[in-house]
Amino acid sequence: MNEEIIQNLNERLDSAIDRSREILEDEDLQVRLAEIQERAETLVRRHPIKSVAAGLAVGFIVAKIFTHQD
Repeated sequence: MNEEIIQNLNERLDSAIDRSREILEDEDLQVRLAEIQERAETLVRRHPIKSVAAGLAVGFIVAKIFTHQD
């Protein structure tokens, strides 16, 4: 019975890996990601101080969420 469960999990993982590989190799996805990267770089170049301030604010909030003081 344990071997059946392990085999089933292996098959499901193989299927998920294959689907993920297909998604990552999709040319449309690569084009969209390149466009997003270009827009983000342009935005940061136009507003460097605001970009740094926003990054610091997000970092501070994430740090507060993940650090727990008893």
